[in-house]
Amino acid sequence: MKYIPIFIIIFIICIFVGNKFSAMTIPDDAIRVRVIANSNSDYDQKMKMKVKEKVEDDMYGLLKNIKGVDRARKVINDNVSVVDKDINQLLKSNDYDIKYDVNFGYNYFPKKEFKGVTYKEGYYESLVVTLGEGKGDNWWCVLFPPLCMMEANESDKVEYTTFVKEMVDKYF
Repeated sequence: MKYIPIFIIIFIICIFVGNKFSAMTIPDDAIRVRVIANSNSDYDQKMKMKVKEKVEDDMYGLLKNIKGVDRARKVINDNVSVVDKDINQLLKSNDYDIKYDVNFGYNYFPKKEFKGVTYKEGYYESLVVTLGEGKGDNWWCVLFPPLCMMEANESDKVEYTTFVKEMVDKYF
């Protein structure tokens, strides 16, 4: 019976270590997407989220069957004007009269910590939409491979887990 506490301690350590190493890393050749709000006012943040949803919808439709980053890059580049037009229509339909910019290229991303993972600052290949002065909080995700597109458009939630967690759930 004295081995049970040792087993529990080892088990807890395995869960912690397993979850730490299971954090999703972004591939070096990934293409990101970012929407930057005009400001942090409630209205500007609400409009940022509407633009985010529109961009996700557009990109999911364009990239859902694409294999390979080179092909994804070409599809995105060929459709920047479509994204621009859709954002323009969205802003007009919401009486949000503000300038904006849509840019596909290498854009700056600040350092970000999310769910225990630190994403380094730097210039990354990305589709960036800047609303107005671009001084508000931003939203970003990985466009290709389509990590955030899965979350936005799949009916079932994607859940990342570890083998150890699965065993805990199964037996305890």
